[in-house]
Amino acid sequence: MKNTFSRYWLLPTALVGSLSLLALKPTKTIVPDADNAGLKLPAGFGALKVAETGARTRHITITHQGTIFVKLNRPNAAGKGVLMLRENSSGKAEVVSGFGNYGGTGIYSTPEYLFASSDQEVFRYKLNGKGEVTNPEQPEKIITGLLNRKQHESKSITLDKAGNIYVNVGAYSNACQVKDRQKGSLGMPNCPVLDSAGGIWQFRADKLNQTYGNGIRYATGLRNVVGLDWNTQANQLFVMQHGRDQLYDNFPNLYDSKQSAELPAECMYALKKGDNAGWPYLYYDNIQHKKMVGPEYGGDGKKEATGNYIDPAAAYPAHTAPNALLFYTGTMFPEKYRNGAFIAFHGSWNRAPEPQKGYYVVFQPFKDGKPSGDWEVFADNFAGTPANAAAGRPDHKPCGLAQGPDGSLYVTDDKKGTIYRIVYAKK
Repeated sequence: MKNTFSRYWLLPTALVGSLSLLALKPTKTIVPDADNAGLKLPAGFGALKVAETGARTRHITITHQGTIFVKLNRPNAAGKGVLMLRENSSGKAEVVSGFGNYGGTGIYSTPEYLFASSDQEVFRYKLNGKGEVTNPEQPEKIITGLLNRKQHESKSITLDKAGNIYVNVGAYSNACQVKDRQKGSLGMPNCPVLDSAGGIWQFRADKLNQTYGNGIRYATGLRNVVGLDWNTQANQLFVMQHGRDQLYDNFPNLYDSKQSAELPAECMYALKKGDNAGWPYLYYDNIQHKKMVGPEYGGDGKKEATGNYIDPAAAYPAHTAPNALLFYTGTMFPEKYRNGAFIAFHGSWNRAPEPQKGYYVVFQPFKDGKPSGDWEVFADNFAGTPANAAAGRPDHKPCGLAQGPDGSLYVTDDKKGTIYRIVYAKK
């Protein structure tokens, strides 16, 4: 995830002055790779491969000094789950250290702290004036004992400007069936999964050793959120939900294989405290543009859902797996991108016999803090070729997004560990 320090935080006068002096220094010129790192981009943009980590890089954050921190899905050969990288004058980077003996997804930084999550805990590390961690072997535990039942277990994180930290606790189920992912199995009444999972929990970022009892279930009815970010323009939390699977596999009398490939939408939600997005009782049909009752709870593909459930803010193709959300606040890219959202789609595995889809970064325009207009593919060809994408055998799978201090966009790869940087070069 990203965090441009100027967006949220009040800085001491002396530090503001020192940053002003830094701004007077000549900026380095970043030259894209000759092939734009293999990516297809809009005119005027270029890309380079910043680093090849050889690990499954998940979310990413960059300090205002330019230090790169990347979370690994599993600890690397050295047993480290967080990598710190520094760039040289050409924009290429080297891993200079690693720490944290845990895998996971979430990572986020402020001027003072680095936050990182395992699948059960959230840690905090103190940063010095160079953007370096000062206590790599002795992190503070912010949150402990988060539920991890080995399905939708990643704990993504983001912060708001008031010092609250938001954590996804994914549902340990596809659709809350009595027998998970089994043909014909119906849904459990008053889905018990929602007591401790299937939502977003809010905690304090400055309090140690918090557990569920210290947190607030901020929003519920969300099957699994991997990408989330705080929108400062709207002063609101936005999240990307992974929609449910296997409509045809589990209910072939109600859905055909094409419907199962195209439904339901992957949804963006704008959340307020107490919101309910409706999982597992409903799904969003992006063809009919309606909330539909799930087949586990009496739906037949035609019955609309009723109740106090929020509508999605925007909807995207089914099963494309949105793994990162980033609101762009930089000035490098053209004005149309300001305050809009970039979304990294990890790609599908379950659209057969239809072609698999995703493996790209899209841009969603925003106006006045709300989605406005159609989304568009921004960075494509992570899969290598269209045939690779269609077959579900991509070379790379975009996962994390971060905004650099100069406004460039960083993208991580959850397959081979490539870190990309996208810049705007057209003058």
